[in-house]
Amino acid sequence: MPVEAIAIDLQQERKEILKRYRKLLSSAKPYLQENDSKLIKQAFMMSMDAHKDMRRKSGEPYIYHPIAVAQICVEEIGLGGTSIICALLHDVVEDTEITLEQIEEKFGKKVAKIIDGLTKISGVFEHGSSQQAENFRKMLLTLSDDIRVILIKLADRLHNMRTLGSMARDKQLKISSETFYLYAPLAHRLGLHAIKSELEDLCLKYTEPEVYKDIAKKLKETKTSREKFIQNFIKPIDKGLQDLGFKHLIKGRPKSIYSIYNKLKKNNVPFDEIYDLFAVRVILDVPKEQEKGACWAVYSMVTDHYKPNPERLKDWISTPKSNGYESLHTTVMSSGKKGRWVEVQIRTTRMDEIAEKGFAAHWKYKGNDTRTNKAFESWLSQVREALDSSDKTTSAVELVDSIRSTLYNDEIFVYTPKGKLIVLKDGATALDFAFEIHTEVGARCIGAKVNNRLVPLGYKLKTGDMIECMTSNKQKPSEDWLNFVATTKAKSRIKDYIKEANKQHIVIGRDMVEHRLKILGINLLSLEVTNQLRAYFNVKDANDLFYRFGKGYIQLDELKKWKLDREAHERKQAAKTIQEPLTNTKNLVKELKKLHGDRKDADAILIGEDMDKLDYTLAKCCNPIAGDDVFGFVTINEGIKIHRTSCSNAPELLSRHGDRVLKAVWASKVQMSFTAHLIVRGTDRMGLMNDITRITSQELQVNIQNLSIEVREGIFEGKIALIVNNTEHLDQLIQKLEAVNGMVEIIRES
Repeated sequence: MPVEAIAIDLQQERKEILKRYRKLLSSAKPYLQENDSKLIKQAFMMSMDAHKDMRRKSGEPYIYHPIAVAQICVEEIGLGGTSIICALLHDVVEDTEITLEQIEEKFGKKVAKIIDGLTKISGVFEHGSSQQAENFRKMLLTLSDDIRVILIKLADRLHNMRTLGSMARDKQLKISSETFYLYAPLAHRLGLHAIKSELEDLCLKYTEPEVYKDIAKKLKETKTSREKFIQNFIKPIDKGLQDLGFKHLIKGRPKSIYSIYNKLKKNNVPFDEIYDLFAVRVILDVPKEQEKGACWAVYSMVTDHYKPNPERLKDWISTPKSNGYESLHTTVMSSGKKGRWVEVQIRTTRMDEIAEKGFAAHWKYKGNDTRTNKAFESWLSQVREALDSSDKTTSAVELVDSIRSTLYNDEIFVYTPKGKLIVLKDGATALDFAFEIHTEVGARCIGAKVNNRLVPLGYKLKTGDMIECMTSNKQKPSEDWLNFVATTKAKSRIKDYIKEANKQHIVIGRDMVEHRLKILGINLLSLEVTNQLRAYFNVKDANDLFYRFGKGYIQLDELKKWKLDREAHERKQAAKTIQEPLTNTKNLVKELKKLHGDRKDADAILIGEDMDKLDYTLAKCCNPIAGDDVFGFVTINEGIKIHRTSCSNAPELLSRHGDRVLKAVWASKVQMSFTAHLIVRGTDRMGLMNDITRITSQELQVNIQNLSIEVREGIFEGKIALIVNNTEHLDQLIQKLEAVNGMVEIIRES
């Protein structure tokens, strides 16, 4: 390429960079304070210089990314100057020579601390953990001090998802699964509804591209009729609002692609039969003190025009969600020949801003709504509890799982005898409530009165319950309490009490095990030996192991049996020649190539970056067949397993153990047999079974492994297990079966 052409390209890129930077400053203007513009310019220049020789996978200059993240922080979350500076610099410490000390010197401690929270950890992690989990854990450690760390990280993740198309397929799967597993729930908890919905849609786009395209296509095809329907639906509502004298805005929109996908999956119905595809949002411009009355007045007017479904009324104005969300939801039946369920959301301008921008918008109104602040603090305290109670025996994955369990849970609202509102996660018990009141109240709790009725500790609470705790100085927490508490706070406090009480048994147990092992000829109770014992006796950690010996739950004689089993296992392993640890996936792949490279059917799937022929098994949880989009996963004891990317276990495997995931591609020339499971539904008639078996066995020469059909009131539903060659073969069969008279639906079972 001529030098002149390169110069022109670089010049154009520089113009584009400046254009994007100016747009950022223009968007940020309403949020900036004195001196912010000067610091933002310095951050931009530092980022430009640091990333000057770097490009993204798409080939674009790297600086596009930090500018885009800063733009999302401003436009879609509503953050100010400090966050813009941090967004522009969020990758410089990790990817360039610039240090945290230099950033602190130029921009101050606050910016340096946020950048530190945003910087990924590098290094070696414990077995069973993953880098993603460690990164997430570090971000959460900074959450207590500054929530902007998480908000900027979400902006970073959103831009990465928007530009994921330029990444390799296996990277798309890993990043999408991690996003779905951690970041979408986090956006939900922080009230960032628009970002949460987009992240979920983008995850679906890359994990199940055909499903995503199909729903998007159907939404596009029905757009004109849908818009006409919405316009007719809102006419009487618009007139009613004018009659009431409200300044308002009405928006009609379809549900997100992911929420439609969820309904299709959950209800097992075709697209045409999803009735609540439509949502109408009524936004009122009224003063804060008039909000509640105005929303209920609009609800009354809407239900005068359309019949409501009383079971679908949700009042998040009287009791907002802990992420700050406030709105009044009802589902009503539209009028006309073909009635459809339509969700109507009624809220104010303030509520709408909080719903879209979450706690970043909530800061604008803080002081006005202490109840929502307390609800969020309640969740934040659960995060702190999980972080504070984690110790060296808690892996990052376990910790993240514990915190993740608090992200998507619905809340319940209960009361103390004095009328104080307490927000708990759905499924919380009387004992959870006791620990929420005070640690000592929880530890001494012997029962509770719910609505003046005596209930046990494990009683599950419901919204509106009034609870009074009963305590005794003789009561002590026990391990079985962990079986029926739901909140992180209660679990952490119970574990703390048990740990303290069990320390003596742990010390005794360790001495007993060490002494017996010496008698058996094992002089050192090393970490390796401890881990082997822990796995053998199926206990979660070393302390639990020694505690069980100390309490006598495991007898010392069992150690002799363990030693014999270990020696037998070592002899077996020596015969196999695989010496490298499983944690090193590359070494495992090399060894598998040596052992199994000559398998006749080994080239049915090509595995790894080098597309090697390796030994594998097909995962029974999703039954992949040739042609399916798949990935390989290195298991602890069963070698490489092949899963469909749409497998229900895929998000967890890809996000929690990304380091054990291998690229896998079907080789096109190999003819193999796979089991596929179909669910068939339709109207019953004479000769139906004969038609199904004739098309399957005779016309297409497909072997039926199993067939069961049930008929109820003229409707049949059945399951067929078939032996097919690949997805093309299966699709051909499905097309033929769909043509059978009376057949309504055929679904491939996961």
